[in-house]
Amino acid sequence: MINFTLSKIPQTFFSPGSINIISELQLVEDAKSILLVTGGTSFRKTKQYKKLVDSIRQKNIKLYDIRVTKEPSPRIIDTEVARHKNKNIDVVIAIGGGSVLDAGKAISAMLTQEDSVMAYIEGVGGGKIHNGNKIPLVAVPTTSGTGSETTKNAVLSEVRKSGFKKSIRHENFVPDVVILDSELIINCPPSVTAASGLDALTQLIASYVSTKATPITDALAISGLEYFSKSFIPVCNDEYDSIDKRASIAYASYISGITLANAGLGIVHGFASSVGGYIDIPHGVLCGTLLSEAIKLNVKLLLLQDDKYYLNKYAKVGNILSGEHEQDIKKSCDKLVSTLEEWINKLKIPRLSEFGLEQADIDNIVNITDNKNNPIILNKDQMKSILNARL
Repeated sequence: MINFTLSKIPQTFFSPGSINIISELQLVEDAKSILLVTGGTSFRKTKQYKKLVDSIRQKNIKLYDIRVTKEPSPRIIDTEVARHKNKNIDVVIAIGGGSVLDAGKAISAMLTQEDSVMAYIEGVGGGKIHNGNKIPLVAVPTTSGTGSETTKNAVLSEVRKSGFKKSIRHENFVPDVVILDSELIINCPPSVTAASGLDALTQLIASYVSTKATPITDALAISGLEYFSKSFIPVCNDEYDSIDKRASIAYASYISGITLANAGLGIVHGFASSVGGYIDIPHGVLCGTLLSEAIKLNVKLLLLQDDKYYLNKYAKVGNILSGEHEQDIKKSCDKLVSTLEEWINKLKIPRLSEFGLEQADIDNIVNITDNKNNPIILNKDQMKSILNARL
């Protein structure tokens, strides 16, 4: 028997133009007051933004809105919760990238509470357990990367030398409704498309080779990887405006959220937490710049142990991403690493030093980095080697 638990998956509308159904959702129809959380300007410049706002106001619903222009901090969440605490918000609608969705989740969760969000942040907060009460949440991603629209955690950051990048988490924080509209993603800039896509790819691979993977997460991860492999490089280049290929990457990102929520992630996202709290670096860039080096080291150590189970998994990913059907496990694993290195170079993914990370910082970072769910346990020197290779 295989034992596992499976987190809930939100009601999802996946099609071009599906943003237009938001005002028809029952939870919106029943609302008297809505809080709209968006990014800085991109979505607000679209015709979809005006149409959505008009459709909500035509129903005589009070509409409040805020902008989240960077990764959310506890201070941002506390400030916005305090501003809207007495507005009797019935629904939160978050439309944007991963940071916007995380902010929407956190605000939705904290509008029902009386204390600071810091009280609930894992590992660095007050150790309180959230009771799961929240304001209903509609999540609408405009990038394809984090999969935050399907997960039960909201990531918050304090970026400084003693900073952190940690989550508040509860099964109820999974959004109630997800709208995946590829028309909203089609104008995503190439650099954001590349970094976000590499984040989704990291999540698919890491959850597939996770020590907590199950047959369900494996099947989903493979499905996501197959769609991703056919469309990622084209949408980063001359097919950026292809609705079909944008939808493929959106699907891969959505699936990566489900698999990470149920299988966990490995060393790259361990670094995403520690490095991401240490320097100001986009999450997708951090994942993308470390991905090939982390896999290269994992494969090298697995070969030394002759661990065919995980090597076969990496080999399968290598065949999917390269489009080849190599039967030799080592050659397939080598092809995986070389394909990722080619993509990272072609897409000009920056190195860590470009964001201010220094050699002197590496010991401190490794000391606070989790290595859970990685297919092989890494010692500190091995972890340092990954960072040094991309410094």
